[in-house]
Amino acid sequence: MDPTIATIILAVSFVLMLLLRFPIALTIAGSTLLTVMYLDIPWIVVGQRMVQGMNSYSLLAIPFFILAGTIMGEGGLATRLIQFAQLFVGAVRGGLAMVNCIACLFFGNISGSAAADVSSIGSVLIPAMKKKGYDADYTVAVTTSAAIQGVVVPPSHNMLIYSLAAGGVSVSALFLAGIVPGLLLLATLMTVSYIIAVKRGYSKGEPIPLKEVPRIVKEGFLSLMTGVIILGGIFSGWFTATEAGAIACVYAYILTFFVYKDLPMSHTWVIFKKTFRTVAMVLFLISASDALGWVLAYLKIPAMVTDLFLSVTDNPLLILLMINILLLLLGAPMDMAPMLLIMTPILLPVVTQLGMDPVHFGIIMVLNCGIGLITPPVGTVLFIGCAIGKVTVEQATKASWPFFLAMVGVLFLITYVPGLVMWLPDLILNK
Repeated sequence: MDPTIATIILAVSFVLMLLLRFPIALTIAGSTLLTVMYLDIPWIVVGQRMVQGMNSYSLLAIPFFILAGTIMGEGGLATRLIQFAQLFVGAVRGGLAMVNCIACLFFGNISGSAAADVSSIGSVLIPAMKKKGYDADYTVAVTTSAAIQGVVVPPSHNMLIYSLAAGGVSVSALFLAGIVPGLLLLATLMTVSYIIAVKRGYSKGEPIPLKEVPRIVKEGFLSLMTGVIILGGIFSGWFTATEAGAIACVYAYILTFFVYKDLPMSHTWVIFKKTFRTVAMVLFLISASDALGWVLAYLKIPAMVTDLFLSVTDNPLLILLMINILLLLLGAPMDMAPMLLIMTPILLPVVTQLGMDPVHFGIIMVLNCGIGLITPPVGTVLFIGCAIGKVTVEQATKASWPFFLAMVGVLFLITYVPGLVMWLPDLILNK
């Protein structure tokens, strides 16, 4: 069978099913199956690859991280983290916008999900900012942009997905590598939000009464301990990422149901139900992508893409520029997890041939795909923010441009200055 025709079948069927609005997991599985049929390979191979795609101990960390984030998100964690963030910048001009950025970073350090960030923090802060006189489009723009920090700062389950797609890149190294870019993102978004707040004349925040400070600090510290448990345990070598996720679930459950007492015990089933739905979608996506990855390797598409890039130029700076632009464009019609699972096996051989560390490329991939979450037409995080803020996608997109450009600036900074990404992994893990 002609590999060129098989490649065309794979690409055309994939795009066509996307245009027909098939679920992305079914699109991946369907286009893979059609290609395998043309290649006259037994169908059972697809099933075997899908099963093998889920046959990984490290994959168990994803359900645990999602469960821990869901538990904390269903409780009153968002409100407590917002109050904690107000202690730092709440009283400056445009303080609520800056509080939004910090609170999203804190929550992202627990949930590892941009969608969870904007749902939890946004449901509290977007209405609060509008009551204080902030424009609705601005509140949505700053919240959705700040939520992207959740995919960069550890423990991001998207880093786990990249690790699997890249063939087992160290999760500890990825988590460490995301810290400095996450802080750069925070500083950049806070600067942009402050400049816009001053330009539009937004009011200063109200200082928190001194008698409330001890309670806020205590509750904020207890909430942030979830992330500390995960990261501290992994970096110290006390337990694996999977074990850290399981321990974080237990801690989050005790904190939410027995310490804060935000929810009745009967709400446990609701939490498990939400988690199961998310986990089922993610695992099906991973299994289908493993089968697609096998077909891509069979057709030698990664090698073809590498040769294509190198035929255009052998300048590493230009190749990285082309890769970033390609991912930014693909991020508009595609969601984050499919992007990581599909594009990582294709692009990783290109950058490794240029001498780039897979950990460095992982952070570039995660941030790049994360930016796609706020770009229409498939900007999941943008849509959630618009629904909460009751603004149109067009209004939110227009208001998001300064933040989008700021994030792209951070993206290119970490692309061309590897030390910003690799300094902590090299220092702590002697990588």
